[in-house]
Amino acid sequence: MSDFFLDIERRGPHALTGWRDGRAVLHGEFLARTAAWRALALRTPGHSVALYLADSIEFGAALMGAWLAGKTVWLTADTLPASCAALAVSVDAFFGEFPDEFRPALPAADDACELAWHAAAPAFSALVVHTSGSTGAAQAIPKQFSQLSAEVATLETQFGALLGPSAIVATVSHQHIYGLLFKVLWPLAAGRPIHAHSLFFPEQLAQALGQGRCALVASPAHLKRLPDHIDWQAAAANLRAVFSSGGMLEPEAAANASDLLGKVPVEVYGSSETGGIGWRQRLAGDAGGWQALPGVSWRAGADGLLEVQSAHAGDCWVALADRVAPADSGGFLLLGRSDRIVKVEEKRISLDALEAALLACPLVLEARMVFCPEARGQRPGLAAIVVPSAEGRALLASEGKLALNRRLRALLAATVEAAGLPRRWRYPAQLPLDAQGKSPHALLLALFDEGTGERPSLPGVRVLESAPLRVLLEVRVPPDLLYFDGHFKDAPVLPGVAQLDWAIHFGRAHFSLPPQFHAVLALKFQQMIGPGQVVSLELLHEQAKGSLKFRYFSEAGPHSGGRILFQ
Repeated sequence: MSDFFLDIERRGPHALTGWRDGRAVLHGEFLARTAAWRALALRTPGHSVALYLADSIEFGAALMGAWLAGKTVWLTADTLPASCAALAVSVDAFFGEFPDEFRPALPAADDACELAWHAAAPAFSALVVHTSGSTGAAQAIPKQFSQLSAEVATLETQFGALLGPSAIVATVSHQHIYGLLFKVLWPLAAGRPIHAHSLFFPEQLAQALGQGRCALVASPAHLKRLPDHIDWQAAAANLRAVFSSGGMLEPEAAANASDLLGKVPVEVYGSSETGGIGWRQRLAGDAGGWQALPGVSWRAGADGLLEVQSAHAGDCWVALADRVAPADSGGFLLLGRSDRIVKVEEKRISLDALEAALLACPLVLEARMVFCPEARGQRPGLAAIVVPSAEGRALLASEGKLALNRRLRALLAATVEAAGLPRRWRYPAQLPLDAQGKSPHALLLALFDEGTGERPSLPGVRVLESAPLRVLLEVRVPPDLLYFDGHFKDAPVLPGVAQLDWAIHFGRAHFSLPPQFHAVLALKFQQMIGPGQVVSLELLHEQAKGSLKFRYFSEAGPHSGGRILFQ
């Protein structure tokens, strides 16, 4: 256990820790940054610190430095005001890239610590992570050092020979347990080079994967959107493994990723509470069984719910909300979550069963069901978020939302009683995703806070990068967007005023902006944006000036941009 920690220090100063913006980062530089963060942590009062840094190598140094100073590190997936305010109740200080009002600390230029590294006590309270919030409010989960080091050892036992000296390229953030283990702790422990920045755009990813022997750490949301017009041949030649976690990877997406990247993705199943539980490589026609990771025991407990025991789960049996059954392969099958059974008018309704019924329909590409509490005059009840297929979009465009609602309600009527049919429907261009590629419950519910119009007025959005004063979003323009009416009948174009409105809307969602709009400066519209188009939106909060800079861009180049003033 302690070897993992001490081996990081023992590695030679000229060993390669990773790359940052094309420049090699040697281990001596990493150790110096660890010493600087340790000095900061030692002079910071209290026992707990929140840590947020976008750079994975600098994050690793800050994490090691805080641990060497005896600090418990709290992780957050973002730095939104609500997230930071919740952390402030539990931590004594904020380290890294937090908003100014939380007084984030960074090492001084001359910070250093000459103290020797020491092994961490097994029971040291090293980390607090949060559940993803996919089925409700996120919960804080404490982790002892022994649990983290045991899981690092488990991953090396299972996958180390497959990877060898591969560099680690990732599309996911290290601010949650999957990215933390696969992108920071495991590579540092095994001496595998780390790419400091997550890569979100396919062109960047193909280039990075083509540079040398590597492994890709991704999520289902990223893998199922790999475009086939990019040349992945160099990437496929260099890849030794593709990992996917954070949700189930559909067989079609796994097959497509395998065709493009030359490797069948290794799916890793686990939870914030238990760490890793099992893995699988799913081929066409496979029943989808999971194999337990080394050192993990499992059983079907009360009501057929999965229970697991392992060193990284705390060496006690932990019950999960996943229903389980034995698989022919000797592993186990997952049968859906028990906490996705809701009561509607005294009827027990399986959200999983409703989603499965929708997904079997050729009009549907993706589907999620949520239970909406009473709000804005709406009775509480089920709501459906459906990403239409090409056939579904055609029906939506030709006959309207009510026609598609009726078709899908009729389909579900064969599965559930009338009381369990969704009362409300949304048809976004894509499911809302956070930086981890997940669709948290809060983001899904937010789709129903935009009024009750029949046509969408906001795009599908995925957070690519998030920092206190900068956010980068992937924006998918709905084909049936309300604002296309009148702009123009034969060739719809996204109006400039809508682009401004979206910039302000998402700016207010991520930053604390002054209440009143004042003016727009340096406004430029360079290329049109059309139905179904995917563009990036970068927002920069100029806090001292009370302004918001925005720019829309894509592979085709810049689309628009400007500076919005508030007062």
